[in-house]
Amino acid sequence: MAVSDECKLKFQDLKSKRSFRFITFKIDEQTQQVVVDRLGQPGDTYDDFTASMPDNECRYAVYDFDFTTDENCQKSKIFFVSWSPDTSRVRSKMLYASSKDRFKRELDGIQVELQATDPSEMSMDIVKARAL
Repeated sequence: MAVSDECKLKFQDLKSKRSFRFITFKIDEQTQQVVVDRLGQPGDTYDDFTASMPDNECRYAVYDFDFTTDENCQKSKIFFVSWSPDTSRVRSKMLYASSKDRFKRELDGIQVELQATDPSEMSMDIVKARAL
């Protein structure tokens, strides 16, 4: 599975320039390549991010999560989310599962990984707990 250069460039923009709050990626089955699906603007919320996940299609996503530690320090962590809803096609789920590690290696700087099959598995509470 190839990874488009745009995926790597947009991820670098999110990581270093904080140009985006999140990026969703999808596998283009025609070209057998991971491509950028959607870019979340810096002002977008976590709810905007979760709402951008389709109900019946798999996606990869990165989310730049800002939080405050118990010591009152401002921090940020980049989450990698593997979204694979139960309602998506079996072939699609297998394709995303088998390509995930290779794709993740292309994105240097991911700190936390999250796998979700429904929105409750990527709730804000879970994200906060994983970030700390």
